[in-house]
Amino acid sequence: MTAIDTTDLTKRYGSTLAVDSLSLSVPAGTVYGFLGPNGAGKTTTMRMLTGLTRPSGGTGTIATAPITDRDRLRPHIGYLPEEPPLYEETTAEEQLDYAAGLHDLPTDTAHERIDRLLTDLGLAADAGTRISEYSKGMRQKVAYVQAVLHEPDVVFLDEPTSGLDPRAARTLRGMIADLADGGTTVFLSTHILPVVEAVADTVGILYDGRLVAEDAPDALTNRAEAGETGSLEDAFLEITTDGSREATDG
Repeated sequence: MTAIDTTDLTKRYGSTLAVDSLSLSVPAGTVYGFLGPNGAGKTTTMRMLTGLTRPSGGTGTIATAPITDRDRLRPHIGYLPEEPPLYEETTAEEQLDYAAGLHDLPTDTAHERIDRLLTDLGLAADAGTRISEYSKGMRQKVAYVQAVLHEPDVVFLDEPTSGLDPRAARTLRGMIADLADGGTTVFLSTHILPVVEAVADTVGILYDGRLVAEDAPDALTNRAEAGETGSLEDAFLEITTDGSREATDG
């Protein structure tokens, strides 16, 4: 089953082509690592896939729901943007109770999931503290719980480990892998390439709005010129440099 499906998805802002004819087919229950330099079009793509930005052209579906139909799309997706939408004056418990209500989760179910997820992320003891007093990493944990609380078919994560210490980042990587093992599809955008290497089944590299490479992490790593010392970082730098040369030559 295909969880994310796009054909020639395109976004223009005036004369600027932000995303250029992007075609994706992401199977259910997999982790798709979405990489690219700043300005490549990653955030614009995620905003289109989550129904927040309307495409200029092309089509897309998430779990068969059209990305242009926000009402049909909403139950199927969870989204953790790079700047999470959190209410400063609420506690984590209040914020997550509110999010559960938006998804019509039964109270008992919501509280069980909230307690379990906050405990897993080491935030249970601070659940009654106002978010305004939280560090960036603590806010990131609340935002992650908010994104997955309703157990959507597809979760979009933009820089999910931002602000987390190494221990918390490792915990979150494990939780992402567990989501995929449970059948949830994870669309993961991050600059932390070891995170992608650790959890992604497939990696897509976006450059200047175009998908310039897509393969398993190991296969992309084999493209690196560094031989046995090659890494996904080497492959990323090589591929995006090649993309820059092609754009210049063209």
